[in-house]
Amino acid sequence: MTAPFRFPRFFVTNPSPCPYLPGKSERKVFTELSGDNAAELNDALGRIGFRRSQNVAYRPSCVDCTACVSVRVVTQEFRPNATQRKLLRRNEDLVVSACKPWSTEEQFALLQRYLNARHPGGGMTEMDEMDFADMVEQTPVDSHVVEYREPGRNGRPGKLVGACLTDRQGDGLSMIYSFFDTQSPDRPGLGNYIIMDHILRAAAADLPYVYLGYWVKGAARMQYKVRYQPLEKLSRDGWKRFDPTEADTASAFAGADRAPLTADLATILRK
Repeated sequence: MTAPFRFPRFFVTNPSPCPYLPGKSERKVFTELSGDNAAELNDALGRIGFRRSQNVAYRPSCVDCTACVSVRVVTQEFRPNATQRKLLRRNEDLVVSACKPWSTEEQFALLQRYLNARHPGGGMTEMDEMDFADMVEQTPVDSHVVEYREPGRNGRPGKLVGACLTDRQGDGLSMIYSFFDTQSPDRPGLGNYIIMDHILRAAAADLPYVYLGYWVKGAARMQYKVRYQPLEKLSRDGWKRFDPTEADTASAFAGADRAPLTADLATILRK
């Protein structure tokens, strides 16, 4: 008998300065997603804390630090609070479309504005249109770009105010990367709205989880992820309920948020 697919080979990156916490170093373990069973492998790895970037699945593998914790929202039990309900009402006019993973000039322009506002000087600000196309289009799994537009007029699409590169996994949606208009005075909180929209749509599709990536204790700007309850975190004993009191917003590392992943992570990891 033969195995249904080749067991993946895993590799480890060299240590480099941690972009989350000053004075720390980071290391990643990764493997390639390719072939007919790429989606199945990605699903399995996603359940044990891996994330996808293009055709690579990776997770932190740091020697002396375990601050990065995988978290996911339990969609069927999520109940928006009063502030979240107000945000949903404010943006209920937005037109949401799950588009094929094909990059557009409009998406790239929105991404550039977002990065310049939220992550100036970060690695992704150096991306060009080809890098962005690679980030969106080089996917071996079921991916979409979920677009959020203002109402159109005269049969024309409305203004693009938000987008999220999203994978549909066997047990939920994995939000790979979202970006949005940070300057709209009429639509504050678009990033939070995009997360809630994913949670509600996953619940409606009977998908039990929305994967939010890593929560980092000590990185103040990562604390937004604890707003979406109930939340589960991955521990050595499997997925456990996340206690919101674990969030240390008064840490000495306040403000040391991680820069977004570079679009060419797959290329970097292969070096």
